[in-house]
Amino acid sequence: MDQPFVIGSVTTAIGEVPQISSRLTWRDHWGTFKVRWNVGRMDYKVVPGLYALGKPDAESPVFVSANYKLSFDRLREAVPGRDVWILVLDTHGINVWCAAGKGTFGTDELVHRIEASRLAEVVLHRRLILPQLGASGVAAHLVKKRSGFKVIYGPIQARDLPAFLDDGMKATPEMRTKSFNVRERTVLVPVELVEALRKVVIIAPMLFLASALLRPGKFWPTGVADGLYSVVAFLVAVISGTVFAPVLLPWLPGRSFSVKGLLVGLLGALIWAALRWQTSATWTGAIEIVAWLLIIPSVAAFLAMNFTGASTYTSLSGVQKEMRVAVPLQIGVCAAGLILWFVALGMGMGG
Repeated sequence: MDQPFVIGSVTTAIGEVPQISSRLTWRDHWGTFKVRWNVGRMDYKVVPGLYALGKPDAESPVFVSANYKLSFDRLREAVPGRDVWILVLDTHGINVWCAAGKGTFGTDELVHRIEASRLAEVVLHRRLILPQLGASGVAAHLVKKRSGFKVIYGPIQARDLPAFLDDGMKATPEMRTKSFNVRERTVLVPVELVEALRKVVIIAPMLFLASALLRPGKFWPTGVADGLYSVVAFLVAVISGTVFAPVLLPWLPGRSFSVKGLLVGLLGALIWAALRWQTSATWTGAIEIVAWLLIIPSVAAFLAMNFTGASTYTSLSGVQKEMRVAVPLQIGVCAAGLILWFVALGMGMGG
């Protein structure tokens, strides 16, 4: 009961059940904004259990969701004016699709939650409506055998639930198809970008200091003239891998994410090199440009692979196979680039 989105309670055969609203408050929207930017994302949870949306009775539908609050909020706001029950599983704050893959949105947890919430005493029917993306974690026949409840898979998108209910719990082919358009890819970008920028905060000062200390000249003028270019080069790698690779994903050549990240990183590296082209007249400058032409694409390729978990067209075995080949190559190429960069710094110091 002690959660900000609980507005009251509904009396049932087992006692009081928390009542929630389909209307999201500014607090809910602010929470969504923060987790989209990777702030408190792993602790954005709802207490598992049974909730009443509206004023459901013993014949009202029962939806099943994860205890990731963003999933919970999307479900309740999708059915305004409906009287339904929502059974929330303990997925450790992970969304339905990922939790199904990890096993937390699964058969055992579903059966346990049915028993723990005493759902059979609350409703007279024996039907559960699960999100389609949770199907990989749930064995419907075992749920029926162990709990007596029949599993019905609803549409992929929560917004299609009203039409699904009105049509006798039948999903159209469109409801069974997961889109992955530019908007849907872009909304996922901030999570990986913020995670990468946390590393930038550590690495960028190191690049600046190395350039300022190891190159000839006074600290600040040298740092501003050369150190900032190194910081910018690393930012180009990060933005290429975490922003442009996901946004441009379908249009980038190749099947593997590492290749897609490599290509967009190479383009970013060439643009950066063009800005430093005046330094290529010296051996030091030329070696430095070659170094970053190795570092930027390899870092971008590595970061682009983080998006495999958000994609609709990757598999666990495929990702593992790609990583076995790509990661050693990325490490090797990046290490070669770093060696060349330090060689360039050493030549400048020696000069």
